[in-house]
Amino acid sequence: MSKLAHDIIARGEARIVDAPAAARTQVESDRNFEMPTALYGATVACYLAFIGILGAAFSTPGLIIPMAIFAGFIIAGFGVPAVWTRLKDNGSKPMTMGKFQQTGIMTNTGRLAPRDAAIQMLILPVLIVLWACTVVVIAALV
Repeated sequence: MSKLAHDIIARGEARIVDAPAAARTQVESDRNFEMPTALYGATVACYLAFIGILGAAFSTPGLIIPMAIFAGFIIAGFGVPAVWTRLKDNGSKPMTMGKFQQTGIMTNTGRLAPRDAAIQMLILPVLIVLWACTVVVIAALV
């Protein structure tokens, strides 16, 4: 709880002390979530496959630049965090695929088997690729 110090200062009872030396504290953060690099690569490949499927199916001169921009955003969105994992002061390393297959991964709700972790990580990108395939099939039939 705070209190006013005006009366303590007025009575002369206040003590002036030096500020404590602030030690630099580096917050340890795991920038790669200990997941194998291959799973991140598969995620990027699925997103780029989505752009490639739609770009090939609906190829017009007007879509070249937007598709290139989308692909650039995907590469930048995954490339910048990939650079962060390789910074000099980053002490954490991604788990190797062999260790991942042996131990799985610890999540907030408990240990997760490797197969289940891979499914959780890749379900959305795979569904997005299947969505692109569905859109192409619907466009071809209509």
